[in-house]
Amino acid sequence: MKPERLDVTSEELEALLEGVRGPLGEVSYQKLQAAIHTLSYVTELLETREATLEKLRRLLCHASTEKTGKVLQQAGIETDHKKHTPPGEHTPKRKAPGHGRNSAAAYRGARKVEVPHGWLKSGDQCPDCQRGKVYPQRDPGVLVRIKGQAPIAAAVYELEKLRCNLCGDVFTAAVPEEVGEKKYDETAASMIALLRYGSGFPWYRLEGLQENLGIPLPVATQCEIVKETAAQIQPAGDELIRQAAQGGVVHNDDTSMRVLSLDRDRASDVDIAAERTGVFTSGIVSIGEGYRIGLYFTGRKHAGENLADVLKQRAAGLDAPIQMCDALSRNLPKKLELIIAHCLAHARRHFVEVTPNFPLECRFVLESLGEVYGFDEAARTQRLSPEQRLCFHQEHSGPVMETLHIWLNAQFDERKVEPNSGLGTAISYLLKHWDRLTLFLRQPGAPLDNNICERALKKSILHRKNSLFYKTRNGARVGDLFMSLIHTCELNGADPFDYLNQLQRHAEELKQTPSEWMPWSYRATLARTGALLDAA
Repeated sequence: MKPERLDVTSEELEALLEGVRGPLGEVSYQKLQAAIHTLSYVTELLETREATLEKLRRLLCHASTEKTGKVLQQAGIETDHKKHTPPGEHTPKRKAPGHGRNSAAAYRGARKVEVPHGWLKSGDQCPDCQRGKVYPQRDPGVLVRIKGQAPIAAAVYELEKLRCNLCGDVFTAAVPEEVGEKKYDETAASMIALLRYGSGFPWYRLEGLQENLGIPLPVATQCEIVKETAAQIQPAGDELIRQAAQGGVVHNDDTSMRVLSLDRDRASDVDIAAERTGVFTSGIVSIGEGYRIGLYFTGRKHAGENLADVLKQRAAGLDAPIQMCDALSRNLPKKLELIIAHCLAHARRHFVEVTPNFPLECRFVLESLGEVYGFDEAARTQRLSPEQRLCFHQEHSGPVMETLHIWLNAQFDERKVEPNSGLGTAISYLLKHWDRLTLFLRQPGAPLDNNICERALKKSILHRKNSLFYKTRNGARVGDLFMSLIHTCELNGADPFDYLNQLQRHAEELKQTPSEWMPWSYRATLARTGALLDAA
């Protein structure tokens, strides 16, 4: 049955929603508001004829993969997986992570308990042969035992009190040394921050879980703890920005975000002209010598403007960095000397989208780009230097890209493709940005795509999906700080929980020498400090 048409504006829907906000509750209200915003956005796309059914399907139903074999298989084309083999030795396919049992070495955060032999020690006579002596082996026997516990644990200390029956004086037991002075220690703050900003755990969900486990942790308490902790560790965030400005390669992109205080008072933003009403989280990944840094910035500024602010701290005399982004103009900083590279994966995605309509043509493009990515993986496996990698790509990827370039031009020159068709649009994009898309063939260290930044933005997208919004601008700043520190730890193979703990325990040292307390250097600083203390 065809539904009856009812004309209603988004403003009227918003007004109706406001009328039932109280009975709905805040969480249900935010979900319905998000649904109304989505409806308005889709309606606007349809009215302006900027969306096809395929684009709407991709917008509302996310694709599981864009791998060449899967895309071509969905288009009804069988692929020969052995056709394109990168040069060099053949390496067996690695097992996908998460398959099979974990070894004991995988439990890096587990408490290690050494269990001595009950009745033998090193140098004792062998109980079997009675002639030899037993000595310790390098690898001990290993058992793994796992137990559940609350994310935030608690201990209640009951101090015995004794009262004199004559004078009435009360004598209370001394507090054990390990108790500490603070009710919530640094580990509690670190775990709350990791759950909230590292795993997208909303405040109210953690409150409910802790309540069920008998260890109350109200939302207001969580907010206060992370706010106080953020003030302590802010020097580490500032130092991350300073060091990110010195990187040789910088990636940037942004995604939409909501900050309720900015929604309510749009014209008062001090950063950007009042006519810009959108709010974004920009992700920046800077790659330097021996480190990678992930940064997040939430507000009305676009990714290019936030990158420009970061690069203001770049040391004079350094060569211009390589900037990797997609071709949106808002990703490019203004009036800065940069070597611009564009994302090859973004260009490839245009062909993925039209593969069902142009399967044979898209197969050639996707498999050609697949060869290039295979060569890049081979260079990574062989751990080639930037200069060696450049020569490797020029030798192997250069001919492939040249053949692809000739084929792309021939499609228009020989009028095989209509320029306004889906395939024509994809080809036009690739040709228009060809120089920046192929920078990896001319510039040492130039990446192929911006995937590392898109993966970084998944943290803020997870936050948006689960928590829907930040309430205030200061709350967004706190979230950006913790996400930057946590993701930088992940990029450098550091333990974010231990890192946040150590920053709080050494807050004074952090203020004095923040450069020594970066995720890739703080363990060496701790070891050096410990050695100095032992010597003293």
